[in-house]
Formats: sequence, C-alpha cells, structure tokens
Amino acid sequence: MMMKRGKILIVDDNEDILFTLKMLLRPIAESITTLNDPRELLPIISRTRFDVILLDMNFRQDAVSGKEGFHWLEEILKLDAKAVVIFITAYADTEKAVQAIKQGATDFIPKPWQNEKLIATVSSALQLSFSRTEVETLKQQKETLKKQTEALTLPPEPTRVIGESAAMQTIFQTIRKFSETDANLLLLGENGTGKDLIARYVYEQSPRKNEIYVPIDLGSIPDTLFESELFGYEKGAFTDARKNKPGRVEVASGGTLFLNEIGNLSLPLQAKLLSVIEQRKSSRLGSTTSYPVDVRLICATNTDLYTAIDNGQFRQDLLYRINTIEIRIPSLRERGNDLFLLADFFLQRYRKKYKKELRGISREARKMLQLYRWPGNVRELEHAIERAVILSTGTMLTPDDFMLRSPRSSNTVSEKDKYNLERMEKDAINEVMRMCGGNITLAAEMLGITRTSLYRRIEKFRL
Repeated sequence: MMMKRGKILIVDDNEDILFTLKMLLRPIAESITTLNDPRELLPIISRTRFDVILLDMNFRQDAVSGKEGFHWLEEILKLDAKAVVIFITAYADTEKAVQAIKQGATDFIPKPWQNEKLIATVSSALQLSFSRTEVETLKQQKETLKKQTEALTLPPEPTRVIGESAAMQTIFQTIRKFSETDANLLLLGENGTGKDLIARYVYEQSPRKNEIYVPIDLGSIPDTLFESELFGYEKGAFTDARKNKPGRVEVASGGTLFLNEIGNLSLPLQAKLLSVIEQRKSSRLGSTTSYPVDVRLICATNTDLYTAIDNGQFRQDLLYRINTIEIRIPSLRERGNDLFLLADFFLQRYRKKYKKELRGISREARKMLQLYRWPGNVRELEHAIERAVILSTGTMLTPDDFMLRSPRSSNTVSEKDKYNLERMEKDAINEVMRMCGGNITLAAEMLGITRTSLYRRIEKFRL
C-alpha cells in the first residue's frame, strides 16, 4: 500500500481538470489544494509550503504562448527558489518543455495525459521535494552543530601545543610533512597525554580547517547507542526514534571526524566503520538509502591495538585503514623539561582565572614535580596545578600546595598481605582518589576502568 505523504497545489482555470487531478492524486498525497485563479497563487504559497505545485501554462481560452505560466513560475520562484513546479498544458512541444526547465520548472505534463505516467511524474517530484527539504535540514543541522562545536570545543585562539623536547619536535615535524593531505591519522598514547589536543592541532593545519570538526568520545557512549550516534537513524527505526536524526559521520561530511578511544568500538561496528571508509558512503538505521561520506578521519586510543588484534578484539583491516599516519604521543615522563614549560603555562592560566598573585613555582616544588611519575600525564599535571593555585596562600607555589602521592608509603604491610590482590586494588583506588581530589572521572581514567566500575569498587571496599 502506497503511503500518503506531502502537500500538492494544483492551479488551473478548468474545474473539471482540477477535480480529475485531485481524485487521481489523492492516493499519493496527504493534502491537495486547488485554485482556478492564478491571482490567488502568491497569497496562498506565502502562507503554506507545498511540496509540489502543478501549474497550468495558459489560463486564457485563446492563449497558446505559455507566457502566463512562465510569469507565475517566475513569481513562485521569487518566493521559494526551491519550489518544485510541474507545468500542465494542452499545447505541449519540445521547445516549451526545454524553456520551462531552463526557467526552473521540474517537469512538463501534456494534456491529455496518461494516468500512470502522470502519477509517476508527480511521485518523482514529491520525492525530489522531500530530498531537497532533507538536504536543507541537514545543512542547517550541520551549521548548528558546527557553531556549537566551535563554541564548546574550540578555543578563541589557534590550538597551542607546548613542547620543546626531542619527542615533541619529532611529532611537529611529522605533522608538517602531511599537513596538506587528507591522510587518515591514528594517535596512540597513555590517558592524559593530549591526543585530543594534537587531533585539533592537526585539523587546524589541514586543508579542511575551514570546514566542520566533529569530535566524538567513543568511551563515553554506551554500546547500545554507538551505531545511532555514529550513523544516525530514521524516524521509527526503533522505539524512541521520533524523528530523523543524522549521525556524526553524516554531519562531519566535508570536514574532519575525530573518533577518540576507537579501541572501545565493538567488532560489528568496526566492520560497519570499515565499510563506510572503503565505500565512502553510509546509511542511517532504518533507512534503505545511503548518503555519501567525505571525511578526514582522525582516531585516538590508549589501547594497544596490535595486542587487541592478536586477541581478536580489533580488526587488522580497519587498523590499516585508519593508520595511514601513526603518531605515538609520549608520556609526560618522557618529555624532560616540557614538564616545567607546561607547569608554568597552567600556572599562568589558573593564576588569571582565580585572580591569585602568584609569581611562580618554588625550587622545592619543582623538584617534587620532577620526581613524581605523573601516571595521569599532562591532564593530571593541569589538575594538580589548578588545585595548587586554589589552595595557595602565598606568592609562590610550594610542595604543601600540591596533593601528590608520596614516592614511598609510610604504611608497613606484612609480607603475607603485600601481594594480596584485593588489598592492592583497594590501596590503588584509595591512592588515586586522593591524588584526584575525589574526582571520579579522572580517577577512573587513571585506573583504566569505567566510572561505573569504579563506583562498584568504591561500594565494595566501602571507601
């Protein structure tokens, strides 16, 4: 059974024609409006948007030139440049058909018509109108998301990556080499090393820097929502799908898509992502049609993907698609004096934010920062500096302003309990929670587990 959808307006000075067309098209359209006077055309289309307009070419009995039809077509397109207009005339010829199409008409139907052909023509016109509307909606959604993304994720100035160490200079050299390409990039490294910052920096150096940048953290999305978030869905695709929604892949088309924590992607979704990359097209859940995909892909993970491949947890063919360029971001422990460059940078940021009269970091505090292992890397350093600035009461940051784990624990543990796994787990959670100032998200990241898993362990150990 054909689904009735769309609004049609028919304009003709012959009442019999209007009645016949209305009856003929009623099975395929939600609503059909008829007019026998073209002078009523503009007021009605200024109030109501019609998906298809069927317009007679000649309204006077002795008229054969089609000038009236062309006049009203021009007026319609002034009001709505994307209007879908089909001409109807009893004097059909190739010359008028070509002229009508050139002036913006979608198609041309001669009188008398064949019912099946007319229905097919109008049905095609309806689909064209729906497609135009959907494309326009998608453009608006992309523009809105672009503005939101820029407002929420892009700093007011170009992204600044701080680092003078040999390891970071090597990364900068690599980025310069491929900055003018669209090559897919894979960023590897521990949590907190700044993979998201590097991804944005690469985007700003790329040919797509003026197009949309869509980041998505796959580690923060439940497995059940992965597919709909990435690829979108059609209305009715599942219980809560109340309207069409484009996925991040579709929205990012033409720009850059950043998939953070790609190691969290399930094998079925890895297969679908691989297919999208290879075929350069995708489809929404519940849709039988596909849309083109043109994205520059940047992926990041703290997972050892090569080990995951050996364990059957990650597809080797997908890895080779996403790592055209592969960069490992060094840990903070490997970056030497970058530690102090970053510490001073964060100090200036939070000194201004919290309006503190701080001149710098004391020598003793710098020594302490240098001896610390920084398991949370740059992210942990930033949080440590922010907390120290908040807690400080003097003009210099001192060791007392920092809440870092001591190099050695003063607690004595019996040899029997030393290697008790449960005790080790409890002590590790206690220590990390103290280091993070009770921040569950940061603590979970440092421990390499989810927030939910951390909550369960806190409840288990009654911490």
